[in-house]
Amino acid sequence: MKRRSLILGVSALGAAAFASGAFYWDQRRKQEAALKAAVTPPAEESILIRAHSPIIGPRNAPVTLVEFFDPSCEACRAYHPYLKALHSEFPTQFRVVMRYTPFHKGSDEAVRILETARMQGKFEAVLDALLAQQPHWAMHGAPALDVAWEVAGMAGLDLERAKADRLHPDITALLNQDTADVRAAQVRFTPTFFMNGERLEVAGPRDLTDRVRVAVRQSR
Repeated sequence: MKRRSLILGVSALGAAAFASGAFYWDQRRKQEAALKAAVTPPAEESILIRAHSPIIGPRNAPVTLVEFFDPSCEACRAYHPYLKALHSEFPTQFRVVMRYTPFHKGSDEAVRILETARMQGKFEAVLDALLAQQPHWAMHGAPALDVAWEVAGMAGLDLERAKADRLHPDITALLNQDTADVRAAQVRFTPTFFMNGERLEVAGPRDLTDRVRVAVRQSR
């Protein structure tokens, strides 16, 4: 009888110890998961794509092209019509995420123009206008930024409101983050493209167009 009681007691202690251990490891797993969630950014949040990044196209598109872009860059201007054509060709399957890369003098101010336009829901219209009129304001070494503002105004930007917003802390923070990510991604020139996370070496706008078309076909 005593032996049976002893066995039952030991069994009970073992079960209690097991339950205690299971509870401990369950709590530890929960703590580790919470810690990981706290330090791991969301899927969209990376050195390639930030939550603040302008996106042209549907957010759930299967093909994502990240463009490290300078508003003063002639090559960026040359690629722009091809990207617009791809948006028309694949309205639900393709998106461009734009990362500001203000390498040229005055480009930081052009970014501020674009971001104030985004605040007003006029981002694409002002982007199209700035690139179309780029030769008139983006002279390297001596940009005519007053002309850039005029171009944006002609595209529908409320200039009084935009100039009041141009130094908004969110815009400054965005510029600082994008500049840091440009360094982290080792971007040396504009435009630099990444498609679905992979850096692309392209031979020109037509080559980029062909690669996007292939990626869209493969995503179906």
